Amino acid sequence: MFSASIAVPDTRAGPRAADGLRAPAGVMATAGALRLVLLAALLALAACAPSGAPTDASLSATDWHEFQGTWSAAGSRHVLRIGADRQGLIANFEGSLLLAGPSRPGLGFHAEAIVFNDSATGMTGRAVWTDERGDQVFSELRGQGTSTGNRITGTFLGGTGRYSGATGGYEFSWRFVLEAEDGSVQGQSVGLAGRVRVGGPRP
Repeated sequence: MFSASIAVPDTRAGPRAADGLRAPAGVMATAGALRLVLLAALLALAACAPSGAPTDASLSATDWHEFQGTWSAAGSRHVLRIGADRQGLIANFEGSLLLAGPSRPGLGFHAEAIVFNDSATGMTGRAVWTDERGDQVFSELRGQGTSTGNRITGTFLGGTGRYSGATGGYEFSWRFVLEAEDGSVQGQSVGLAGRVRVGGPRP
C-alpha cells in the first residue's frame, strides 16, 4: 500500500488571475471542487493499488513462493576457440528482473550474472539479484549446450536480509536479441519460472 498527499493551496483569499484581481466566485467554486475530486481519486487509487512486493512477514520459512518473470540484460562476452568444433566463452550480464505471481518474493530486482560456457561440456555461472531494499538472493546457473533456446536451471544458494537461507530454484531459456562483433550482447529470458523458500538450511 502507498499513501498519497496533496499540497492544497491556501484559497482563503480566493484564487487570483494573472493581473492580481480576485477571480469570480464561480471560478473559485470550480477550483475547489476540482481539488476535492482530485484528492478523492488519489485516495481511492492508494486504497486499491496492489503493493509492489509482499511484506517481510509474507516470506515465511514454511511457505513456497512461486513466481514467473522476465530477465532482460546486456553485457559482454569473450570467446576462445578450441579447435574447429569447440569453443569456450566467458560472459557477464547486468539488467533487470521483473517477477509476477500472487506469492512472488518481490516485484523488481537488479540482476547480475557471470557465466562460463564450454560448447562440449555445458554452462555454469553465478547470479545475484538485488531488490529495492538492497537485500540479495544468490543462485547457481547450469545449462547444456549453446544453441538458441537452451534451457538453464538456477539453484538458490541463500541470500541476505529477507532472503537469508533462500532455497529452491528456477528455469528459463535465453534468447539473444543483439550480438555485436565487439562482444557486446543483449538478451532476454523466455519462460522464466520457479519457486523460493527462505530461512531454510543452506545447501
